[in-house]
Amino acid sequence: MLDATVVLAYTTMFHAARAILFKDGIVEKSHVCLIVYLREKYVNTGRLSESLINTLDSIRIDRHETLYGLETESSEKDARYCLNKAKEFLSTIKNTLA
Repeated sequence: MLDATVVLAYTTMFHAARAILFKDGIVEKSHVCLIVYLREKYVNTGRLSESLINTLDSIRIDRHETLYGLETESSEKDARYCLNKAKEFLSTIKNTLA
């Protein structure tokens, strides 16, 4: 269940970020490309913070390890962190799209 929390928290963040790309008329080709686009078009112009995108990227890596790593198991602390960050991310993206 804790692993699922990490995966679903990232999925929430990923789809929220995709909403920005769709608004801009862009379709992402990969998870990493989405992050690169947000850094270039939103962080570099001051519309999103670097720490927000760094958090997205970090949780992307956690999600990858959770799904594909052989010896990774999420802790309750990891799951709570990801869930809280997903809530913050979603709120920020909603405000950006408004």
